[in-house]
Amino acid sequence: MKDLSEKRESFAGSMTAIMAMAGSAVGLGNLWRFPYLMGENGGATFIAIYLLLAIFICLPIILVEFIIGRRSQKNIYGAFEVLAPGKPWKLIGICCTLAPILVLSFYSVVGGWSINYLLKALSFSFTGENSNPEYLSSLFSNFVTDPYKPLLFHTLFLGMTAVIVAVGVKKGIERFSKIVMPLLFVMIIIIVVKAVTLPGSSAGLNYIFKPDFSKVTSETVLKALGQAFFSLSLGCGTMVTYASYVGRKENLLKCSAGTVFFDTIFALLAGCAIMPAVFAYGINPSEGPGLVFVTLPHIFSQMTAGGPVAIIFFFSLLIAALTSSISLLEVLTALLTEELHLKRTWAVVISFFLFWILGAACSLSQGVLSDVLVFGKNIFDLFDYISANILMLAGGLLLTIFVGWALGKKVIREELTNDGSLRVPPVLLQTIVFLIRYVAPAAIIAIFIFQTIS
Repeated sequence: MKDLSEKRESFAGSMTAIMAMAGSAVGLGNLWRFPYLMGENGGATFIAIYLLLAIFICLPIILVEFIIGRRSQKNIYGAFEVLAPGKPWKLIGICCTLAPILVLSFYSVVGGWSINYLLKALSFSFTGENSNPEYLSSLFSNFVTDPYKPLLFHTLFLGMTAVIVAVGVKKGIERFSKIVMPLLFVMIIIIVVKAVTLPGSSAGLNYIFKPDFSKVTSETVLKALGQAFFSLSLGCGTMVTYASYVGRKENLLKCSAGTVFFDTIFALLAGCAIMPAVFAYGINPSEGPGLVFVTLPHIFSQMTAGGPVAIIFFFSLLIAALTSSISLLEVLTALLTEELHLKRTWAVVISFFLFWILGAACSLSQGVLSDVLVFGKNIFDLFDYISANILMLAGGLLLTIFVGWALGKKVIREELTNDGSLRVPPVLLQTIVFLIRYVAPAAIIAIFIFQTIS
């Protein structure tokens, strides 16, 4: 097959590709969403289910997205014009483009929250007379319901994202990922070491590593799969887009396994950074979305050297948010540059204003627009629910069907072996094909059924 990568930017090698893709996966889903969902759904039980789903469902879907992206060397919409011209498969591209639009709209709002809390940590706002839980709770609620301040930080976060994407794939996305990903892991490890050495932290470790499968429900499985899709950025075009910048010589199995590995390790580290501290200070682990922005500041205020730890944590949160937001913005940017032939700068500017408007609606839905409900949900929660529980799952399902049945075994074999230049054990190839064609689609359909019943 002709190498189309010469016509567009590409990642320098497999390690830089893994760093960028891991950066897309590692984000607020790990540091903000994963801990509170784990806390609400039984700790270790949720983690065990999450790990199984990540390996047997999400890893094959990542491979599917990598195959589509690298083989087409196009954006999520244009990929289907290359791989299945004149056929209705391109409707998948529309679904997978809508998902990141919704995700980044509310994601940039939470990213703005992380900037605000980093500034508060830098000014040691969680110490002294400001350390009581009631004050910290009101601090968060007053901030998110304010009509102006969250919009300011939402704008700042989205602007930072836009600047990185506008610079380009190599000089922007790749360079940023290469620098911040190792730094991010170092910072989270520092917090883990501090958390697990707190008196009483062992209860938190037990909560994370001792599962009780008698408490498993269909809702637990649904939330674990939804979190895995959200964390790994599946079904929303990011992995297809990034894979389109991967050269024909790179090992897709290595890239996909590396992405899942780094994302899963970081999620576990996030749990180990937060839950031991939560239990050490007698906090209920099922605090929900406010865990990071209400509960943790209270813990930092009581912790020895809590001020510096809070700075490291919220800086990590901001960096993690940025690594994912640039991949979400790149999906629409790549589409606009390749399909409408816009210059990258103009594509980023147009995308910025679209996300700013939608993000503003999400932000204001926490306050002045809180009475605007659709199916009982405000705009922020509606975007979160539709993207994580409908669009991303639907996108993952359709992508696996497309690769497993429309492209077929021959294409899967060609991509995973780099047209025969890499040796992949036949048993492994057969297993991967089986997971792509049968297991992953069946699991997603089952989740849809359970979700409908629930």
